[in-house]
Parts: sequence; C-alpha cells; structure tokens
Amino acid sequence: MSHFAVRGALGAVAAVLGSLPALPASAAGQGDHLTVTVLHAGDGRDGTYELSCHPGAGSHPDVGGACEALDRNTRWGRDTFAPVAPGAACTMLYGGPATAHVTGTWAGRPVDATYDRSNGCEIGRWNRMVPLLPDLGP
Repeated sequence: MSHFAVRGALGAVAAVLGSLPALPASAAGQGDHLTVTVLHAGDGRDGTYELSCHPGAGSHPDVGGACEALDRNTRWGRDTFAPVAPGAACTMLYGGPATAHVTGTWAGRPVDATYDRSNGCEIGRWNRMVPLLPDLGP
C-alpha cells in the first residue's frame, strides 16, 4: 500500500471519528459521579444532589433525565461544562438569581463548573443542562 493510500485511509478514519455525535460517558471506563448544588432557584429546587450515571443512581430528583442531558451534551474533544467563551456577544437578559455548582467526575474528567442566569448566554448554557439543573423557564 502506498504512502498516499495509507494517509487517505487514516484521513477517512479521522473523518468518521470526528463525525461521531457523542462520547458515551461509559466509554471512559470511569465512574460518572457529580454533586450538584443549586441556590436561589426557589420553589423547593434549591439543595445539594448526588448523581451517578452509567448506571444511574443518587438523590437527584430526575436521575434518568439528568444523565440523558449530560449524555446529549457530551462531545469528543469538547468540555461538557465549558463556560461561556470570553468576549461572547450575549443579550442583556436577566434570568434571576439562581446559581448552581457542579463538581465531580464526568467521562473520566474532573468537573468544577458554576452556572448562573446573568445574561442570555448564561441562561442558554443553564437550559442546555436541564434537567441536571432545574427548569426555570425561558
């Protein structure tokens, strides 16, 4: 096989791997365990919850839904819990005083992420994690 054929085959494999939609967290071979602390969300939504996925367990009010949201937002090469990019253009929409802090391990990586609803970008970031984080509306 020629050098160019090998490079072409490797490029095809890389393209297929790059197009995979999500990294199954169980593929990491690590336990997926998170602690979620929610404050100022109101109506009994505040508290600290434990969550394990693959298999699902814990004190979180919606273990299955929270694990599905995490799986849906997990992608190869991207931080599931990444903050809003510096300099992002965000609407000046205030979503209320709710905050959340998520710590633990997800897909074999340590997690220490904070969430708030201080502008449109932060609200969108929060909403992508519902029901890991409580649904507070638009």
